[in-house]
Amino acid sequence: MPGHGFFTKAATTLLTGLVGATAYEVLRKAVAKAPLHGTAVTAAEWGLRGTRRAEEAAESARLKLADIMAEARERIGEEAPTPALTDIEDHEH
Repeated sequence: MPGHGFFTKAATTLLTGLVGATAYEVLRKAVAKAPLHGTAVTAAEWGLRGTRRAEEAAESARLKLADIMAEARERIGEEAPTPALTDIEDHEH
């Protein structure tokens, strides 16, 4: 029966399609009911908090490295350079 294999594959494909369509409809309805604005705000809040923590960690690491470099320069008798400051009066708009 050469047609039996074809019908088996067709039935399997049809069943897979029906399951996929049903899952899509359930998900679509769930998303329609979800408070998208609140979810977006929460996601943005987490992103901002993560960014701020990363900035704090980077600044802390920079300061620790500067302390280590200053101490190393001091040990070899080299004078540590003063922190760079920009001249505010030369700033042009």
